[in-house]
Amino acid sequence: MPRISQMFIGTAVIYVIIGMIGGIMMGAKQDFTLAPAHAHLNLIGWVSLALMGFYYNANPAKAASRLALIQFWVSTIGLWIMIPGLVLTLRGSPSGEGIVILGSLITLIGMVLFAVSIFRPIPSTR
Repeated sequence: MPRISQMFIGTAVIYVIIGMIGGIMMGAKQDFTLAPAHAHLNLIGWVSLALMGFYYNANPAKAASRLALIQFWVSTIGLWIMIPGLVLTLRGSPSGEGIVILGSLITLIGMVLFAVSIFRPIPSTR
């Protein structure tokens, strides 16, 4: 498995563990205030990053590209910013809104880079 695939999938597994712990805590307390942050962490952090990792595993030429590594870091950093910003916003902090917007935009850039990676032709080796 290409290293970049391991990075995406390994990071995704960490996110799903954090998401599951958060979900269990919400259920135990019957306080679902942070449910949107839980959903974003699981859908973007777990599902999207895992799918990206599997895509790169199936496409080793694309996995070897510099774009794949850049896309990993942009996507990961965006999520690191977005989720705490969302938590702050959901808890009523006005400072969270700017943080969640910034993180969301960075995460969107990561997804656009993934789309570029998918649609960019693989250079011919002839």
